[in-house]
Amino acid sequence: MIRGENLTKRYGKHCALDAVNFSVRQGEILGFLGPNGAGKSTVMNIITGYLSATEGDVWINDLNVLEHPREVKKCIGYLPEKPPLYPDMTVREYLRFVAEIKGIKKKAFEAEREKIQELVKIGDVRDRLIGNLSKGYQQRVGLAQALIGSPPLLILDEPTVGLDPKQILEIRNLIRSLGKEHTIILSSHILPEVSAVCGRVLIINKGRIVASDSPENLSQRLMGTGKIMLRLSGEESRARSVLEKLEGLNRLSCTGSSEEGSIDFLIEAEKETDIRERIFFACAENGLPILMMRPVDMSLEDIFLHLTTDEKLKELE
Repeated sequence: MIRGENLTKRYGKHCALDAVNFSVRQGEILGFLGPNGAGKSTVMNIITGYLSATEGDVWINDLNVLEHPREVKKCIGYLPEKPPLYPDMTVREYLRFVAEIKGIKKKAFEAEREKIQELVKIGDVRDRLIGNLSKGYQQRVGLAQALIGSPPLLILDEPTVGLDPKQILEIRNLIRSLGKEHTIILSSHILPEVSAVCGRVLIINKGRIVASDSPENLSQRLMGTGKIMLRLSGEESRARSVLEKLEGLNRLSCTGSSEEGSIDFLIEAEKETDIRERIFFACAENGLPILMMRPVDMSLEDIFLHLTTDEKLKELE
């Protein structure tokens, strides 16, 4: 769907992007993350054709962004961090205006408008001036304009800014449903939101891509080993004697007791070793009921901080 090759952007002596390469598959919901000033907005502006790269190219549906600007823009629905709204227009007038700019015929737009208004829940404010709407409703109107024309690619920059928790959940569910028909690039500083919606994340730092994978895979690769929290019913000494014999065990530590008659362990396996089945059979054979067993993963927040604050870390591409 999208392919960026050797993207470089310089502003005088400052290099905002340094030979960035990335791809986005059709139907994928990609989380695009990076600290302020990392080059994230520059990449999105180049994809949309708002900026040109100093070097390198971007293709959308095999069309070069600079060589086929009109065709490419028809493929993109873009919601910037600050929606491009006109406060003196009503919602109805604004959406009609956007449709005209996109070259959508009146009859086609009339049918589409009702569907979009229902999707983003702005039907009750369609005749109000945009300038009189709350920030949350203005954000919804911005999302509505991105959906006009049903573009195959949606680029959403902070789509839930200004929304309350209930509205955030509604937009999150909407993005998931849109992912069935659209390819989506989602940029957000609300990392739990990215974890809940995106199957893959792309992290940029200091103008370079430092990670591209699912949050789960990044967690495993950064931790370098599998960690498991285990809760057993029984005595610590007996449980420890059983667990210490496990093949592939790297480290075992007791973390206390969370409920009466049980003991908790943090188990660290050797690199690229899955010992969950070994734990199950060893405990079953020795009469140690397993009350809880779950992997210990790095959160997306941990991954993000690790990759954007440790300058010595090698890129994970």
